[in-house]
Amino acid sequence: MNFKEAIGLIGPASRANYDKAMERQAILTKPAGALGFLEDIAGKYSAISPEFPPRVPVQPVVCIFASDHGVLEEGITPWPQEVTTQMVANFLEGGAAINAIAKQIGARVSVVDIGVAGDTSGFAGILSRKVRAGTDNLARRPAMTVAEAEEAVQVGFDVANDLIDQGCDILLIGDMGIGNTTPSAALISWFAKSDVEETTGRGTGIGDDHMVVKIKAIKSAHSRLQDEAASSPLEVLASIGGLEIAGMAGLILAASARRIPVVLDGVIADAAAVVSYELSEHVKDYIFAGHLSQEPGARKALDYIGLKPVLLLDLRLGEGTGACLSVPIIQSAVRTLVEMATFDSASVSKA
Repeated sequence: MNFKEAIGLIGPASRANYDKAMERQAILTKPAGALGFLEDIAGKYSAISPEFPPRVPVQPVVCIFASDHGVLEEGITPWPQEVTTQMVANFLEGGAAINAIAKQIGARVSVVDIGVAGDTSGFAGILSRKVRAGTDNLARRPAMTVAEAEEAVQVGFDVANDLIDQGCDILLIGDMGIGNTTPSAALISWFAKSDVEETTGRGTGIGDDHMVVKIKAIKSAHSRLQDEAASSPLEVLASIGGLEIAGMAGLILAASARRIPVVLDGVIADAAAVVSYELSEHVKDYIFAGHLSQEPGARKALDYIGLKPVLLLDLRLGEGTGACLSVPIIQSAVRTLVEMATFDSASVSKA
């Protein structure tokens, strides 16, 4: 199926299942509201599920989309582009933070080359879905064509469907790409109508001089975008976005269409969520915000969509780490809903 066809199939999550979850919360052996945000998580998860009570998710997959960015030409970061290729190799060899955290929660890690500038064809285990070898310099020219953006969205859509067909019951998204906080901030500030200075962060920890360049690059991209009179979300994505952002947006669309929960990681995943939300507002019903990144654009994005982060850990690594760390919380929320005794079944007096 084409992702455009699927957009029309994405409807709101089940209000009936949400209400059933809230009704059950009221009769479980605990004071009303005592589990706090866990109760909200369980309600949302129930609404996503096609059945009630929902099943506890047990087959999480972290899907890391990797791509490079032509905006590095502007000097936005001291980190060299080849680090993207090197880190992809590190993921596949099991040496990154995401590998350790995914192992802790029993999640599989899937790495997708959707636009890495370097050659990854010989990397064992890579999902090679390269649309092009990195984007163009968004500060001066469109990052990619609309056709390429659509192809990248379709890649993420197809990857998600394949993982779901293989048994994945909760999808976690991560990213790798030196310079990718720049297109993320550009997209979030554009769609959320927030000031570039308030949305743009320091990414890998850049200094003041690089921040000046980064903000200037994003403002230049926005100015060019206004001149182009781009109107559709896909046109905006093509002009100032990234291939990995497009891929993650496609994954969100596929999961939403199939009623599979998606857990966001940091600001790059948040930017992808904003793009997918622009394509279908109902996707917000199927998304959990794993954590709140230190990047200021993350708060702007989550507020725009209307999502509350599960964790506050001051993370800014990416890779899917924050998404992974939130999974046991989501699992616990569902498990308490479906496995706790009620006052009647446990013969416990209720106030």
